[in-house]
Amino acid sequence: MDIGKLKEDVFEANLELVRRGLVLYTWGNVSGIDRERGLVVIKPSGVSYDVMKSDDMVVLDLATGSVVEGSLRPSTDAPTHLVFYRAFANIGGVVHTHSSHAVAWAQAQRDIPIVGTTCADYFYQSIPCARALTREEIAENYEKATGDAIVEAFRERGIDPDSTPGALARNHGPFTWGKSPADAVYNAVVLEETSKTALMTAILNPALPVDEALVEKHYSRKHGPNAYYGQK
Repeated sequence: MDIGKLKEDVFEANLELVRRGLVLYTWGNVSGIDRERGLVVIKPSGVSYDVMKSDDMVVLDLATGSVVEGSLRPSTDAPTHLVFYRAFANIGGVVHTHSSHAVAWAQAQRDIPIVGTTCADYFYQSIPCARALTREEIAENYEKATGDAIVEAFRERGIDPDSTPGALARNHGPFTWGKSPADAVYNAVVLEETSKTALMTAILNPALPVDEALVEKHYSRKHGPNAYYGQK
Protein backbone atom coordinates (compact mmCIF):
# COMPACT_ATOMS: atom_id res chain seq x y z
CA MET A 1 0.00 0.00 0.00
CA ASP A 2 1.21 3.50 -0.78
CA ILE A 3 2.06 5.16 2.53
CA GLY A 4 0.55 8.45 1.33
CA LYS A 5 -2.77 6.69 0.70
CA LEU A 6 -2.65 5.06 4.13
CA LYS A 7 -2.00 8.43 5.76
CA GLU A 8 -5.01 9.87 3.95
CA ASP A 9 -7.17 6.91 5.00
CA VAL A 10 -6.12 7.28 8.64
CA PHE A 11 -6.68 11.04 8.52
CA GLU A 12 -10.21 10.62 7.11
CA ALA A 13 -11.00 7.90 9.65
CA ASN A 14 -10.01 10.25 12.47
CA LEU A 15 -12.31 12.94 11.08
CA GLU A 16 -15.13 10.39 10.92
CA LEU A 17 -14.87 9.99 14.69
CA VAL A 18 -15.72 13.67 14.99
CA ARG A 19 -18.55 13.45 12.47
CA ARG A 20 -20.05 10.53 14.38
CA GLY A 21 -19.83 12.34 17.72
CA LEU A 22 -17.47 9.83 19.29
CA VAL A 23 -14.77 12.28 20.35
CA LEU A 24 -14.54 15.62 22.12
CA TYR A 25 -11.51 17.84 21.70
CA THR A 26 -8.62 15.41 21.01
CA TRP A 27 -10.02 12.43 22.94
CA GLY A 28 -9.52 9.76 20.32
CA ASN A 29 -7.22 8.28 17.74
CA VAL A 30 -7.21 6.01 14.71
CA SER A 31 -4.35 4.07 13.16
CA GLY A 32 -3.83 1.86 10.12
CA ILE A 33 -1.18 -0.62 9.06
CA ASP A 34 0.82 -1.57 5.99
CA ARG A 35 1.68 -5.15 6.88
CA GLU A 36 3.90 -5.77 3.85
CA ARG A 37 6.21 -2.94 4.89
CA GLY A 38 5.68 -3.29 8.63
CA LEU A 39 4.56 0.32 9.04
CA VAL A 40 1.80 1.80 11.19
CA VAL A 41 0.24 5.24 10.59
CA ILE A 42 -1.40 7.00 13.54
CA LYS A 43 -2.81 10.38 14.57
CA PRO A 44 -0.35 12.80 16.21
CA SER A 45 -0.72 13.41 19.92
CA GLY A 46 -2.92 16.28 21.09
CA VAL A 47 -3.40 17.91 17.68
CA SER A 48 -6.82 19.47 17.17
CA TYR A 49 -9.00 17.90 14.49
CA ASP A 50 -9.77 21.43 13.28
CA VAL A 51 -6.21 22.03 12.11
CA MET A 52 -4.91 18.51 11.55
CA LYS A 53 -3.85 17.49 8.02
CA SER A 54 -3.14 14.13 6.42
CA ASP A 55 0.56 15.02 6.29
CA ASP A 56 0.52 15.31 10.09
CA MET A 57 -0.08 11.57 10.47
CA VAL A 58 2.93 9.84 12.03
CA VAL A 59 4.48 6.68 10.56
CA LEU A 60 5.87 4.11 13.01
CA ASP A 61 7.90 0.95 12.62
CA LEU A 62 5.69 -1.96 13.72
CA ALA A 63 8.56 -3.95 15.22
CA THR A 64 10.25 -1.19 17.20
CA GLY A 65 7.62 1.53 17.56
CA SER A 66 10.13 4.13 16.43
CA VAL A 67 9.05 7.07 14.25
CA VAL A 68 10.15 6.61 10.65
CA GLU A 69 8.26 9.54 9.15
CA GLY A 70 6.70 12.68 10.58
CA SER A 71 7.75 15.69 12.63
CA LEU A 72 5.08 15.37 15.33
CA ARG A 73 4.88 13.00 18.28
CA PRO A 74 2.51 10.06 17.73
CA SER A 75 -0.57 9.48 19.84
CA THR A 76 0.26 8.50 23.40
CA ASP A 77 -1.88 5.39 22.78
CA ALA A 78 0.42 4.24 19.97
CA PRO A 79 2.01 1.45 22.08
CA THR A 80 -1.47 0.00 22.68
CA HIS A 81 -2.22 0.03 18.96
CA LEU A 82 1.10 -1.69 18.23
CA VAL A 83 0.30 -4.48 20.70
CA PHE A 84 -2.94 -5.19 18.83
CA TYR A 85 -1.28 -5.23 15.41
CA ARG A 86 1.37 -7.66 16.65
CA ALA A 87 -1.12 -9.96 18.39
CA PHE A 88 -4.11 -9.88 16.00
CA ALA A 89 -2.80 -10.80 12.56
CA ASN A 90 -5.91 -9.97 10.52
CA ILE A 91 -6.63 -6.43 11.62
CA GLY A 92 -5.89 -3.39 9.47
CA GLY A 93 -7.06 -0.51 11.67
CA VAL A 94 -7.44 0.37 15.35
CA VAL A 95 -9.59 3.01 17.08
CA HIS A 96 -9.61 4.38 20.61
CA THR A 97 -12.25 6.78 21.90
CA HIS A 98 -13.75 7.96 25.17
CA SER A 99 -17.33 7.61 23.94
CA SER A 100 -19.65 8.09 26.91
CA HIS A 101 -21.61 4.85 27.17
CA ALA A 102 -18.68 2.55 26.47
CA VAL A 103 -16.64 4.44 29.06
CA ALA A 104 -19.45 3.90 31.57
CA TRP A 105 -19.11 0.12 31.16
CA ALA A 106 -15.33 0.38 31.44
CA GLN A 107 -15.62 2.43 34.63
CA ALA A 108 -18.15 -0.03 36.00
CA GLN A 109 -15.51 -2.71 35.25
CA ARG A 110 -18.05 -4.81 33.37
CA ASP A 111 -18.12 -6.63 30.05
CA ILE A 112 -20.71 -5.31 27.60
CA PRO A 113 -23.13 -8.21 27.33
CA ILE A 114 -24.92 -9.34 24.21
CA VAL A 115 -28.53 -8.76 25.15
CA GLY A 116 -30.00 -8.44 21.67
CA THR A 117 -29.53 -8.68 17.96
CA THR A 118 -28.01 -5.22 17.43
CA CYS A 119 -24.84 -6.29 19.21
CA ALA A 120 -24.95 -9.82 17.77
CA ASP A 121 -24.90 -8.44 14.23
CA TYR A 122 -21.30 -7.33 14.78
CA PHE A 123 -19.96 -8.91 17.98
CA TYR A 124 -20.12 -12.68 18.36
CA GLN A 125 -19.29 -12.66 22.07
CA SER A 126 -19.69 -10.17 24.90
CA ILE A 127 -17.24 -7.30 24.62
CA PRO A 128 -14.66 -7.99 27.34
CA CYS A 129 -13.47 -5.58 29.97
CA ALA A 130 -9.81 -6.29 30.63
CA ARG A 131 -8.33 -6.81 34.07
CA ALA A 132 -6.99 -4.00 36.22
CA LEU A 133 -3.35 -3.11 35.66
CA THR A 134 -0.88 -3.48 38.48
CA ARG A 135 0.82 -0.41 39.88
CA GLU A 136 4.07 -1.62 38.35
CA GLU A 137 2.45 -1.85 34.91
CA ILE A 138 0.99 1.62 35.28
CA ALA A 139 4.32 3.10 36.31
CA GLU A 140 6.60 1.29 33.89
CA ASN A 141 4.87 0.98 30.52
CA TYR A 142 1.25 1.98 30.92
CA GLU A 143 0.10 2.13 27.29
CA LYS A 144 1.74 -1.16 26.29
CA ALA A 145 0.35 -2.83 29.42
CA THR A 146 -3.12 -1.60 28.46
CA GLY A 147 -2.87 -3.47 25.18
CA ASP A 148 -1.31 -6.53 26.80
CA ALA A 149 -4.18 -6.81 29.29
CA ILE A 150 -6.75 -6.74 26.49
CA VAL A 151 -4.88 -9.36 24.44
CA GLU A 152 -4.60 -11.45 27.59
CA ALA A 153 -8.38 -11.28 28.08
CA PHE A 154 -9.00 -12.54 24.55
CA ARG A 155 -6.56 -15.41 24.89
CA GLU A 156 -7.63 -16.51 28.36
CA ARG A 157 -11.34 -16.42 27.50
CA GLY A 158 -10.93 -17.94 24.04
CA ILE A 159 -12.43 -14.91 22.26
CA ASP A 160 -11.75 -14.53 18.54
CA PRO A 161 -10.65 -10.92 17.88
CA ASP A 162 -11.90 -11.16 14.29
CA SER A 163 -15.49 -11.92 15.33
CA THR A 164 -15.49 -9.70 18.44
CA PRO A 165 -13.62 -6.61 17.21
CA GLY A 166 -13.54 -4.55 20.37
CA ALA A 167 -12.72 -4.43 24.07
CA LEU A 168 -12.72 -2.17 27.11
CA ALA A 169 -9.62 -1.06 28.96
CA ARG A 170 -10.76 -1.16 32.57
CA ASN A 171 -11.57 2.27 34.04
CA HIS A 172 -10.38 3.79 30.76
CA GLY A 173 -12.41 3.25 27.61
CA PRO A 174 -13.06 1.31 24.41
CA PHE A 175 -10.76 0.10 21.67
CA THR A 176 -12.05 -1.35 18.41
CA TRP A 177 -10.39 -2.71 15.32
CA GLY A 178 -11.27 -3.86 11.82
CA LYS A 179 -10.02 -4.74 8.37
CA SER A 180 -9.17 -1.09 7.71
CA PRO A 181 -9.15 2.23 9.58
CA ALA A 182 -12.64 2.97 8.25
CA ASP A 183 -13.88 -0.46 9.33
CA ALA A 184 -12.45 0.06 12.82
CA VAL A 185 -14.33 3.37 13.07
CA TYR A 186 -17.53 1.64 11.95
CA ASN A 187 -17.08 -0.88 14.76
CA ALA A 188 -16.45 1.96 17.22
CA VAL A 189 -19.80 3.50 16.26
CA VAL A 190 -21.56 0.16 16.67
CA LEU A 191 -19.86 -0.50 20.00
CA GLU A 192 -20.98 2.86 21.39
CA GLU A 193 -24.59 2.30 20.29
CA THR A 194 -24.47 -1.21 21.73
CA SER A 195 -23.09 0.19 25.00
CA LYS A 196 -25.96 2.65 25.16
CA THR A 197 -28.74 0.14 24.54
CA ALA A 198 -27.15 -2.47 26.85
CA LEU A 199 -27.05 0.12 29.63
CA MET A 200 -30.70 1.00 29.09
CA THR A 201 -31.59 -2.71 29.09
CA ALA A 202 -29.67 -3.28 32.32
CA ILE A 203 -31.67 -0.50 33.97
CA LEU A 204 -34.99 -1.99 32.83
CA ASN A 205 -34.22 -5.66 33.40
CA PRO A 206 -30.66 -6.64 34.35
CA ALA A 207 -31.34 -10.40 34.23
CA LEU A 208 -32.65 -10.75 30.68
CA PRO A 209 -31.02 -13.71 28.91
CA VAL A 210 -30.49 -13.99 25.16
CA ASP A 211 -30.78 -17.23 23.21
CA GLU A 212 -27.38 -18.30 21.82
CA ALA A 213 -29.15 -19.49 18.68
CA LEU A 214 -30.38 -15.93 18.07
CA VAL A 215 -26.84 -14.58 18.47
CA GLU A 216 -25.50 -17.21 16.07
CA LYS A 217 -28.20 -16.46 13.51
CA HIS A 218 -27.71 -12.72 13.51
CA TYR A 219 -23.92 -12.86 13.40
CA SER A 220 -23.87 -15.45 10.61
CA ARG A 221 -26.33 -13.40 8.52
CA LYS A 222 -23.61 -10.77 8.05
CA HIS A 223 -20.37 -12.73 8.48
CA GLY A 224 -18.83 -15.93 7.20
CA PRO A 225 -19.46 -18.23 4.24
CA ASN A 226 -23.23 -18.37 4.74
CA ALA A 227 -23.81 -14.62 5.06
CA TYR A 228 -26.80 -13.34 3.12
CA TYR A 229 -27.29 -9.78 4.39
CA GLY A 230 -26.93 -7.06 1.76
CA GLN A 231 -26.11 -7.47 -1.94
CA LYS A 232 -23.63 -9.80 -3.61
